[in-house]
Amino acid sequence: MALSGSETINQDEHAESFILRAVRIAAVVALYWFVSITMVFLNNYLLDNRELDAPLFVTFYQCVVTVGLCWLMQLLAKMCPGVVDFPSVKFDLKISREVLPLSVVFIGMITFNNLCLKFLGVAFYTVGRSLSTVFNVLFSFIILKQTTSLYALICCGIIMGGFWLGVDQEGLAGSLSWSGVFFGVLASAFVSLNAIYTKKVMPAVDGSIWKLSFYNNINACILFLPLILVFGEVGRVASFSRLTDLSFWGMMTLGGVFGFAIGYVTGLQIKFTSPLTHNVSGTAKACAQTVIAVVYNSSSKSLLWWTSNMMVLGGSSAYTWVKSREMQKTAHRGPQDSAKEKLLPGEKENPGV
Repeated sequence: MALSGSETINQDEHAESFILRAVRIAAVVALYWFVSITMVFLNNYLLDNRELDAPLFVTFYQCVVTVGLCWLMQLLAKMCPGVVDFPSVKFDLKISREVLPLSVVFIGMITFNNLCLKFLGVAFYTVGRSLSTVFNVLFSFIILKQTTSLYALICCGIIMGGFWLGVDQEGLAGSLSWSGVFFGVLASAFVSLNAIYTKKVMPAVDGSIWKLSFYNNINACILFLPLILVFGEVGRVASFSRLTDLSFWGMMTLGGVFGFAIGYVTGLQIKFTSPLTHNVSGTAKACAQTVIAVVYNSSSKSLLWWTSNMMVLGGSSAYTWVKSREMQKTAHRGPQDSAKEKLLPGEKENPGV
């Protein structure tokens, strides 16, 4: 009887721990969805401001907010070491120079990403910026001399088919912006390059993604200044009627906060689930994001338009699944073989994230 009672207690404890773990994972996934979707819509709102046509300035300000939050997190980590975990970072010019090539790519990535969002809107954003996986394969072959399996190439073909179908359907609907498509392709290319350069630069920051974010954003803040001058955004900002409006700056700062938070919640979701589950979650989130945008804008989309989205999202998820399976197989053959076929950091991210 005593044994039977102990087994019942163990079963209850196991059931309780499973429920707590499931609730924790659900909460993390929900937080990731909330932060990611809100960030996209918030950036679209800020960039779609007809009174202020200054996308570089908006992106620059978000980088400034990220640097400020890094300093704040360091301070909180010192004050509450058991509660806040954040590495202590002192600015080092040598490390900053080593991170500089990545920072140039990083500027291209976030600038073209925001311009794509500005011209295409949230509904078509997923398709417009969907070619990052294709560029991952292309640049991995050109730069890293890594080959790709036939199944992975088929997945890339599905993504490209979805992209072209989406462009065609958006054009038929009369809402296509070729500038947005162009910026989306460039954003996809820079997302892929960012993944490759991140992998190269990581040793300089001791493998810490937060240190990398700190140096990356400091470099970006400096590099953005001449770009803002060259593209004439200083005059547009100076003549902006809401320059002293606290609500405007509140929204701008909130955009920077969500930009900082997405890095944290992405890492949190991968930690509590897995890179593959993170990709599946990102795919579902991108689908929900598209549906919300279409409903919010009261748009009417054709069946082929929705098919293009499903092809892009399905192809991206299938690619990550194929790569994960390949990594599992090579892991059984030994670490030297598996090291050759590691996923790039960017391949953990869904194009719609």
